[in-house]
Amino acid sequence: MARKFFVGGNWKCNGITEEVKKIVTTLNQAEVPSEDDVEVVVSPPFVFLTYVKSLLRPDFQVAAQNCWVRKGGAFTGEVSAEMLLNLGIPWVILGHSERRALLGESNDFVGDKIAYALSQGLKVIACIGETLEQRESESTVEVVAAQTKAIAEKISSWENVVLAYEPVWAIGTGKVATPAQAQEVHSELRDWIKSNVGDEVAASLRIIYGGSVNGANCKELAAQPDVDGFLVGGASLKPEFIDIINAATAKKNA
Repeated sequence: MARKFFVGGNWKCNGITEEVKKIVTTLNQAEVPSEDDVEVVVSPPFVFLTYVKSLLRPDFQVAAQNCWVRKGGAFTGEVSAEMLLNLGIPWVILGHSERRALLGESNDFVGDKIAYALSQGLKVIACIGETLEQRESESTVEVVAAQTKAIAEKISSWENVVLAYEPVWAIGTGKVATPAQAQEVHSELRDWIKSNVGDEVAASLRIIYGGSVNGANCKELAAQPDVDGFLVGGASLKPEFIDIINAATAKKNA
């Protein structure tokens, strides 16, 4: 089964109205492959979700950067899946390493959040990845398998999940996993899914790479057989995001 190339842009906690409008204008004017070849989702901060959605070209979608683990209520500062759906936001990023590290989100908590978001009808970009210390101790596969297992134990369908492998040591550092390193982990993840979830899910699940992806390295990464796209951080705020979307062509020709 051919897996449609997926490019997500995580804007993180960046932007004011004028900057956001400029980014969207750049995206709207870009020449990129058709929706048949690439799925593009951008994730602005919560306060700009509806603004971006109102301006953005119809072939690109919008994601939130987080949502709460259950229905809304007395949870100051949180945003529920139901609220996102009410605004017509189809996607959410969950389990990002910054939230795992800075806010103490555990594997189980992330699994619960993903399960709840899916149960309400959201699509999920589920993030996993190891720290530099874990990589150097050669426990990468063990770490990402445990993170994936915590998701697999809570959900019954992977149809609306994109799995984003983001080595923590490569996020915003300028360091990037080599194409061979990325392919190795993606292949191990697909094998884990095959053994623990099933052949069909393993064949269809999109596993994307994140961690200092830019216009210069995206084509070589995209050509790897188990790299199905990217979750882009800093570069998604720049015009080179268009080059990264266009790496879908490199994938098609690989």
